[in-house]
Amino acid sequence: MDALVMAAQLIAGLSILVGIHEFGHFAAAKIFKIRVNKFYLFFDFLFPFPNLLKFSIFKFKKGDTEYGLGWFPMGGYVDIAGMIDESKGADDLESVPQPWEFRTKPAWQRLIVMMGGIIMNVITGIVIFIGMNYHNGETYIPIEEVNKYGVYASKLGEKIGIRTGDKIINANGEKVTRYSDITDGDFFFADDNYLTVLRDGKEVKVVFPKETIDWMSDKEFENMRYVYPRYPFKVKRLLEGYPAEQAGLKEGDEPIAINGVDVPYFFEFTEELSKYKEKEVTLSVNRGGQIIDLKLAVNENGKVGFEPQFNIKFESHPYTLEEAIPVGTKQAFNVIILQIKGFAKIFKGEVSASKSIQSPIGMAKIYGSVWDWNRFWTLTGLLSMVLAFMNFLPIPALDGGHVVFLTYEMITRKKPSEKVLMVAQQIGMLLLLSIMIFAFGNDIFKLFQ
Repeated sequence: MDALVMAAQLIAGLSILVGIHEFGHFAAAKIFKIRVNKFYLFFDFLFPFPNLLKFSIFKFKKGDTEYGLGWFPMGGYVDIAGMIDESKGADDLESVPQPWEFRTKPAWQRLIVMMGGIIMNVITGIVIFIGMNYHNGETYIPIEEVNKYGVYASKLGEKIGIRTGDKIINANGEKVTRYSDITDGDFFFADDNYLTVLRDGKEVKVVFPKETIDWMSDKEFENMRYVYPRYPFKVKRLLEGYPAEQAGLKEGDEPIAINGVDVPYFFEFTEELSKYKEKEVTLSVNRGGQIIDLKLAVNENGKVGFEPQFNIKFESHPYTLEEAIPVGTKQAFNVIILQIKGFAKIFKGEVSASKSIQSPIGMAKIYGSVWDWNRFWTLTGLLSMVLAFMNFLPIPALDGGHVVFLTYEMITRKKPSEKVLMVAQQIGMLLLLSIMIFAFGNDIFKLFQ
């Protein structure tokens, strides 16, 4: 069931983004009176082989355009008359050029058509981020709240050099105002990033190893932050049928020790509890000022069955639409900035490409096994900006590759031959196919690790 929810979210997100992207090309082509032969969500052939297994789930024709749903759920396309792309073979452009074809239009019009998809994805990403900020506002943990008890260092944090109980003074020499300042991409993708912390009454500078981002992709640290706020907690609600209920734990109880080991904070509690999977422990709790010891079993997942209530103060800031517009726009473009910084780290050898490139399998895992609309739209907005950035890369077969040739043509006033464009398209498709095989193989390997 979890896999179905992941797949459904990914397909829904990609369908929205691919449909909008292709509509950008479609609308621009129509503006310049270029004929569009097909508009398809998903491919009606085995991508990237345009003449292999050609069939659609359904289709209909309106005007000059055939609209349809393909069987191969890896994207989508518009077949623009007279344009070399992934949907055509060499023999498709042997006819005499017609005035309603892409290849007969001025270079500046063709450039706008090629940029249409990227522009629509950027607009979509910005709109989603603006909408999320307007709908949800901003909720964050002030750094003062984190520093009440210091941070909890996970295994990843300890490997970096953070210690549980450290209190944050600054990040990369800059003042820290909220917890997200030390966990977001802006911090991690900075060059030579470091934290200054207060440890045992002394200031300590913790320099992050260049391999940190690489470590974050390791199976051992998957879905793990390097630090978490440390906070006291109590039992909010008991889960029916679990050991906690059977042992007599009550709502409002404050767990303070497991087998005599102090666990006043939630992450210490869960870490200690995980050591006793399928064993019995003595849990000491504070119940209205009285210390009570309870014997209870720990299940195979290291859980005892209650929902915690955290003693931590969040700050909230609602946004008006006027405020949400600049905030959302900045967040959207920040995704592209972080993509560029990420590529730079790959080229420097600081981040492994095998850990950074993901297929739809990896993307589905990011969406998660629970359908949460806030998470869905946040990830879809992020993916929209990533899709825009990736399509703008100067790789033949991508929109960016076409932009490079069109820019060359506009500067030199010399149009590359269709043979050159076709060869470039084939090279680009081979490159994309290689990346796709690498990404799928990489994610499948991770699943079987």
